[in-house]
Amino acid sequence: MRWAGIGATDEADEAEDIVEEEDDDDDDDDEAEEKVEAGDAAAQARSNSRPRLRRSTPPPPAADSMSSRMPRQRGPTTALAAAAAAVAAVPWASTGSLASPSFIAHISHSAAPLPRQRRLQREQQLQSPQPCFPPTHHHLAVRGKKTRTTVSLDALPQGPLPPLPDTQTPATKTRASRSRRKSARDGGEDTAGAVVGSVASPAEEGSEEAAEEAAEEAAEEEQDGGDGRPQYPTVVMQARRNMLKFANCVLLTRVGGFYELYFSHADEYGPLLNLKVAQKKTSAGPVSMAGFPFFQLEKFLKTLVLDLNCYVAIAEEFPNDAGDRIKSGGLMHDRRVNRVITPGTLIDENFMDPYANNYVMAIHVNQDQGDPAPSENDTSSGAETGNPPTISKIADSDVPPPIGLAWLDVSTGQFYTQNTTLGALSTILSRVAPREVVVDDLLEARKDHSIFSVLAEDKHLITFAPHTSQIPVSEWTPMLETEVPARTAQAFTASETAAGSLLLQYVKDRLFGLSGVVKLQPPQRHETLSVLTIDKNSMRALEIKQTIRDVAFRGSLLHAIRRTVTKGGARLLNTWLSAPSTSLEEISGRQDLVERFIRQEDLRDQVVILLRRSHDSQRLVQKFAFGRGDADDMIALCNTIRATEQIVQLLLEQDADCFASLTSRIKLAEPLALAERIRTSIDEDGLVQQHETEDNDASILASLAEDVVTAEGSTADVAAVLPKSGILAEAAARKQRTSSGGAGGKKQPTSLRDHYSDENTIFTMKPAASPGLTKLHTKLDGLMQEKADLGERLREQMGAASLTLRWTPNLGHIGHVRGKDAKKKLIVVSSPGESAEEESAGGDSREYNAVSSSRSTRAVHIPEWTSLGQRIHQTRYQIGVEEGRIFADLRAMVVVNLVKLRQNAGVLDELDIATSFAKLAVEQGLVRPILNNGSAHTIIGGRHPTVEGGLREQGRSFTRNDCLVGTPGQGRLWLITGPNMAGKSTYLRQNALITVLAQAGCFVPADHAEMGIVDAIYSRVGSADDLYRDQSTFMVEMLETAHILRSATARSLVIMDEVGRGTTPEDGTAVAFAALHHLVTVNRCRALFATHFHGLAELVVERGMHVGSPGTGAGAAASSSSVTGNDTMGQGAVEMYCTDVAEDRKGGFVYVHKLRKGVNRQSHALKVARLAGLPEAAVTVAKEILQKGSQENVEGFALTGIATANDKAD
Repeated sequence: MRWAGIGATDEADEAEDIVEEEDDDDDDDDEAEEKVEAGDAAAQARSNSRPRLRRSTPPPPAADSMSSRMPRQRGPTTALAAAAAAVAAVPWASTGSLASPSFIAHISHSAAPLPRQRRLQREQQLQSPQPCFPPTHHHLAVRGKKTRTTVSLDALPQGPLPPLPDTQTPATKTRASRSRRKSARDGGEDTAGAVVGSVASPAEEGSEEAAEEAAEEAAEEEQDGGDGRPQYPTVVMQARRNMLKFANCVLLTRVGGFYELYFSHADEYGPLLNLKVAQKKTSAGPVSMAGFPFFQLEKFLKTLVLDLNCYVAIAEEFPNDAGDRIKSGGLMHDRRVNRVITPGTLIDENFMDPYANNYVMAIHVNQDQGDPAPSENDTSSGAETGNPPTISKIADSDVPPPIGLAWLDVSTGQFYTQNTTLGALSTILSRVAPREVVVDDLLEARKDHSIFSVLAEDKHLITFAPHTSQIPVSEWTPMLETEVPARTAQAFTASETAAGSLLLQYVKDRLFGLSGVVKLQPPQRHETLSVLTIDKNSMRALEIKQTIRDVAFRGSLLHAIRRTVTKGGARLLNTWLSAPSTSLEEISGRQDLVERFIRQEDLRDQVVILLRRSHDSQRLVQKFAFGRGDADDMIALCNTIRATEQIVQLLLEQDADCFASLTSRIKLAEPLALAERIRTSIDEDGLVQQHETEDNDASILASLAEDVVTAEGSTADVAAVLPKSGILAEAAARKQRTSSGGAGGKKQPTSLRDHYSDENTIFTMKPAASPGLTKLHTKLDGLMQEKADLGERLREQMGAASLTLRWTPNLGHIGHVRGKDAKKKLIVVSSPGESAEEESAGGDSREYNAVSSSRSTRAVHIPEWTSLGQRIHQTRYQIGVEEGRIFADLRAMVVVNLVKLRQNAGVLDELDIATSFAKLAVEQGLVRPILNNGSAHTIIGGRHPTVEGGLREQGRSFTRNDCLVGTPGQGRLWLITGPNMAGKSTYLRQNALITVLAQAGCFVPADHAEMGIVDAIYSRVGSADDLYRDQSTFMVEMLETAHILRSATARSLVIMDEVGRGTTPEDGTAVAFAALHHLVTVNRCRALFATHFHGLAELVVERGMHVGSPGTGAGAAASSSSVTGNDTMGQGAVEMYCTDVAEDRKGGFVYVHKLRKGVNRQSHALKVARLAGLPEAAVTVAKEILQKGSQENVEGFALTGIATANDKAD
């Protein structure tokens, strides 16, 4: 059926196709069922000849597997399809062609078995990377009463399999089962298993494909209608083809004003998106569908992409030309996928985190150098058992196989590469935090590769992309803003080049039509030696970006110090904290800026005000590079350039080398010309009025969509909620129309009818933007004056004071009268002499008959107004075309200045961080640290940056402590003892965090700080079981300790808390001392070592390692040689400090967080137990047991001569 007044769009016609055709012949149904059942029987008979594999009890057929028993029903298209017809061609983009719609892509998973599925999948496999999910078991579709089918492959024809190709192909792709996908979405541990999930062998895969292809060919004949059987409607078939082509994506199909999901996608994702799943009645059977209005696209994309980690393919509507219409049987539109959105390839979606980069990383593993081969006695690998590779496998190899990394942020164009090893990969992943990891699909068959264990630890989303041959760096230029210099290109290793080639090809495939305009920044090689390495365990233990307990931003170091006012500055701060610098020159330059802004508070405030006026120009210019962006983005870019100019003027007025160095990097000549062109072209007032109109239209459409869904069911219900006048459909086609509440100062219209009845139009380009636009506006002004004159003359001749000249979607150009005028005859009497023709006729009179009327209004057709109105509309259209051309020129100017704009944006980000560091220093009394190339770590009055803030909120003060580790005479390693809850762990963390802040260029929370540059921070603080990988607390602890002992250098800082606590006291003491001894004698690094094993102090003294040891006598040397083989380097390298508890006479106590020299043998665990609410009877028993064994230990410990907490102070 056709909806009256909807407009000339094909959606209504296509919606008609969805109406289920009437089938009055029951015999046809029975015959069709018999054919299907006969086919099923034949398939089962054939299956008896194929051995080895048996499929049993598959799930019920998918929604598209129709049951012939389902009764046929007459009925119209479903409500969503009807509404789609009503809102056909509603792009709701910005006025004119200034803003291209933000078409986003969709995430995909496998559809149910459909006709041509296998064939199309094979054709598209090289374009469609597979997500990392375990395989699903497909089943043959059945109809009628059969709900369960068992297919035995032994029944299929036997014979040799075709030879396999020499190279691996995507034929080994895994398919995702719905249950596994749900587990992965829920954050379950199956994610790790999905990375290394089982893959069907080539033989089994080939057999399965042969069986399924035979069944699908029969289904294809049915759907093609070759035997006269019914087909799905065209819209559904278009969606079906796209589902097969992008089988790993969730498909969102644009139908008029809605995006719709069909078949299994609707069943699976509709409930997850809180959408109602309806059954679309078609002649081929019911089809599951769900949908939402187009303006809610980003809302649902956020859920699919960020929350469910899906890939989304978006099929938009594209008008067919005359030839395509003939080929497609008269279809006005083709629906094809124009972008695939994955978590790592977001461009400008509003749901992106503005304060963090959105990286996609490609990892290249040298195929010639795999994992170390397992021994003959060990046939199971770590990947298979869920265990990570052992330290020996990673580190014992003399030359670890290289791994190439490349990562980029599509939204900013930042592009990096790095050469690394498997052992360092987890540290880099923790620092970069990619949203998506891409690996070569050749690795998919090597499910036991250790790289999958590393990726599974943090449940990274893995995409297997088609193998890409290595492309030289010099050939990356088409996707870069500038060419990579030849000398720079030679520095890239083969692994980096392979990873970069894989990544660029993957991004190109995901962006489809946008790939031709991708402009990335030239790749920067990341050198490990240039940054302070913070491994994964340290990043987590120090809570640099998120807390351990809640995995939340609040409470982290980043939250405690962030005072930035721009989004780009916040992203750069995140990078600086994740990878602080090791360059003294770079750190000193950052500190100079901070110090100047501390001294000049007025200057800092002015710069901050100007920074607030700027916008996220890194992402703005990237949008324009992609051919996206609208007039609002252009205005934001103009304001940013103006703010940059004013900041430069302020800084140049200051006599400071640090400011001069900064401003010299800013290029303003061409960007200022661009800003002036934008200012003189775009009308900001028009933009504001346009947004008000768009908001009003969106609310009306949202209300309509709600009514449509509510009324879903019958034709009458749907028709009742659609505007009888067809205004909504016309609103879609006439997107440049605006309200009358604009420049004319008329009252705001209250309905869509009033909205489109007025002739005033809002333009977003100023008339003087171009000579052509000026002429068109002059012409339009003349035509509008003609309209005013015509209206005045007609009102006078008709005697109808209420007459207005209007345009409506249904009636076109009309004269509208109301009140008393609506009841009189509208007659125009021409006076003699008005024209030669009329003069000869002696005058003329004309009556205008009504074309529409109501009780109080009447509309009449006036030929003079129709002719004039058409000229007005034509002029308005020409203005829109000219505005689009001007905006395209502006976008081209932005692309030409891309390099300069990005460079200027980077400088603004650095300024933002410098002013925020200065503000933080003033607020919290931070001091400038002194950094050098020495090995001392001298911190006086240090404070924990986050704990201090929490205590301040509670009105409590933080206890300051010194750290002199590495200082001459103070030892390279401090052994720290003390009671539980007395602040040992806080002390360890605070010194590591002070180091991070200092090398990031920030001032630090201390009275004085001087330290040598640290190349890496390692921590073993806290531990937990990893039951999934069958690792106990002690095993996790030992793996972390082993990693530290193998990796730390003389320039590293190590913090270790309670090593050995996961086993018996004897074993724990032995392991803890071995780790301590190794740090002192082998690593020779700065270390803070907290423990409750008080026997360590005795061992330290016995081996002559204590700073206060008697000397280098024969006994001490012999003692040391018994452990290290005549290695006496650890003598005098350990100092001992402790915290304490102060008790009063009434039994009360208070923790003393201030460190002092000595050893505290009292852990005061019973006090903590009593505070925690342990029953008093249990505490009494514990006290008795403790007292029995304590005296002997105290007496033995006193022989060492080290002061304890029980000794009286002198």
